[in-house]
Amino acid sequence: MKYRTHLFSLRIGHALRESLKDAPYNANAFTKDLLAGLTVGIIAIPLAMALAIAIGVAPQYGLYTAIIAGFVIPLTGGSRYSVSGPTAAFVVILYPIVHQYGLSGLLLASMLSGLMLIIMALFRLGRYIQYIPESVTLGFTGGIAVVIAVLQVKDFFGLTITEMPESFVGKVATLVQEIPSFSGPTLLVGLSTLVVFILWPKLKLAVPAHLPAVVVASIVALVLNQLGFHVATIGSTFSFTLADGSIGAGIPSMLPDFEWPWLRAQSGEVPLVLTWQLASDLLSAAFAIAMLGAIESLLCAVVLDGMSGKKHSANSELLGQGIGNIIAPFFGGITATAAIARSAANYKSGAVSPIAAMIHALVVLVSLLSLSTVLAYIPMAGMSALLIMVAWNMSEAPKIVHLVKKAPASEILVLMVCLLLTIFFDMVIAISAGIILASLLFMKQVADMTKVQDISEQKKHIHVELPPRWKVFKINGPLFFAAADSVFGELAHLSGDQDGVVLYFDGVSILDSGGVSALYKFIDKCKRDNTRVLLADFQFQPLKTLAKAGFKPDGVQCVTYSTLADALDDVVAGA
Repeated sequence: MKYRTHLFSLRIGHALRESLKDAPYNANAFTKDLLAGLTVGIIAIPLAMALAIAIGVAPQYGLYTAIIAGFVIPLTGGSRYSVSGPTAAFVVILYPIVHQYGLSGLLLASMLSGLMLIIMALFRLGRYIQYIPESVTLGFTGGIAVVIAVLQVKDFFGLTITEMPESFVGKVATLVQEIPSFSGPTLLVGLSTLVVFILWPKLKLAVPAHLPAVVVASIVALVLNQLGFHVATIGSTFSFTLADGSIGAGIPSMLPDFEWPWLRAQSGEVPLVLTWQLASDLLSAAFAIAMLGAIESLLCAVVLDGMSGKKHSANSELLGQGIGNIIAPFFGGITATAAIARSAANYKSGAVSPIAAMIHALVVLVSLLSLSTVLAYIPMAGMSALLIMVAWNMSEAPKIVHLVKKAPASEILVLMVCLLLTIFFDMVIAISAGIILASLLFMKQVADMTKVQDISEQKKHIHVELPPRWKVFKINGPLFFAAADSVFGELAHLSGDQDGVVLYFDGVSILDSGGVSALYKFIDKCKRDNTRVLLADFQFQPLKTLAKAGFKPDGVQCVTYSTLADALDDVVAGA
């Protein structure tokens, strides 16, 4: 019962309240949270910058997201170990928004998605989002991984491509055409970063691979640049303008001022004018962001529940995610959601409460204010290698291979549809088509479970000798619109030459309006054939549905009974 309460509860700061209520928060607990926050903060710094670059905005906007949303969401959310910030899952959705509307459009879409997440929370939709099939989530995360990896090829190989085509096929064709002009020094930096990522875990050290990989990439790039080769870095690629008009390289060592999201623009962009038409144009993208954010954050919470034995509040987590995505854009923060890898690292590092995630945000803040000059030396190829590893991890290739080998053909179909639509079209289409297709296949599977069984000769159920031309049929399974027509069509065929039939409803747990309509048609057909219909032993829900529909048997051609035995006794007495 307590688990159900967690599912349906909705209050700001649910996870923080619960963790502080479980045990007194003392110096020992704070020390654990501090160490976990430091660890995850170190991981988050390069990731936040790399993900911002991947969607087409300057790296500082990823850091702003990790700081603002990374602090607000654990403060207000429902999962005690989740760490929120920019995630790779959003790259496919956000990249086209930036390309068409710029940073202003992205921030406005993030705000709209935050509103949608709050609406989901208010309507208690958290528990339903978790029912999205694995084939759908594996399909679109696999597709996202492919797109992210393709987008990194340009910086990984040091290709000089001024503008990438919008279509996936066009991107691949352009990259293949330009590959021969790759930069050897840049490729060397990218490969050295990947080698560190692959080999570092074998050392089994507490330090995550992100930090040594980025350090090695930066050292290699610095040496190559000193030798006269050109390796693009954050400092050489990005710049910013200060209030006095001076231009700086890399990222600014300050947080942006409060500003309306649609008015904030990058260099070369024009701020947007907020209109109903603009908001309407961004609604579909905002909906995709909200859906993906809800799925990602709740899947992350479920994974953490399995690791920790604790229970999250799905609706409170959606509420926190919504609040974070509304507040962050006012300070330059882009879309945020819970990140599974960072959250798992947070728990494994000893976190005991959401304070650890809040400390992680403060670590990123301190790094931004004090280490911006150092961060400018990070090479673009290193960032690309980092995202290639992120793409590989999020693809969950072993799970996809296992599903293809072991799952039914219907699940494989859903997986492939979601994966291909994500790659070649966009996430809005992929999520919508995947959920619709999975729902249709699920309804078919449930409908196939509903069976009609002739039990006229079964002594277990039939305690009397039935008169000639009488049959007893037992219906097993839900009678909803997808199954009812088929079931009653079969019954109409089986009872066509009978004087009467008894329908035993003990195995029917669900009856909807479609089932009631099919039942009416069957009874009308039996009346035309002069076949009596006796209905026996309804469960509560089907009986309630019939009463609500105004079902009234005539007492002659159609009669209802509370038990099968009463119906059979009436058959024998009437004979």
